[in-house]
Amino acid sequence: MTANLTDTSTSIFRLSPLIRITLLTLYVALTVPLPFLAEFTKAPTPPELLWVGISIGFVGLYAVLTQRVMVDDQGIQVSYPVWIPRFFRKGWSLAWSDVKSLKPRTTGQGGLVYYFLSQDGKAYLLPMRVAGFNRLVKIVQAKTGIDTTDVRPLAQPWMYVILFCCTLLLLLVDAWTINTAILGNG
Repeated sequence: MTANLTDTSTSIFRLSPLIRITLLTLYVALTVPLPFLAEFTKAPTPPELLWVGISIGFVGLYAVLTQRVMVDDQGIQVSYPVWIPRFFRKGWSLAWSDVKSLKPRTTGQGGLVYYFLSQDGKAYLLPMRVAGFNRLVKIVQAKTGIDTTDVRPLAQPWMYVILFCCTLLLLLVDAWTINTAILGNG
């Protein structure tokens, strides 16, 4: 049974779990060895300060990855949970009647992103890393009448699988590095 794309219910789209797990794991792999290496090399930055910075960074990254997209009969809204201060990450909302067009833009890395253009000329980035992106795009087409047949996600899931596998290899190197730093200090 397929969902009716024009019903009055609200659909919520969250960041893909594959993307969230990959980015959080990569952050851990890149940062956790630093305090151990700082202690091993007698760096001027105390390891405790690095742990505080790593923890704050992890919470910040997690906050960014909690973005959610809500669509209903009135429009589309990008928001964050209430525990994230508004000055840190502002969301946006756009009524379907205010959507003028959906315009592609090339990124600096050669990818393609899409922006909603409103009647007053403002641009709103179409969230492209959400789970259920194809369903989101179908809802956008149903609500706006804009042809979205060529709209594709910025990165395909296989790209994140490869990044996750590389991150797991990096974690193995991290384990060896941390073990060497601890044994070298002992």
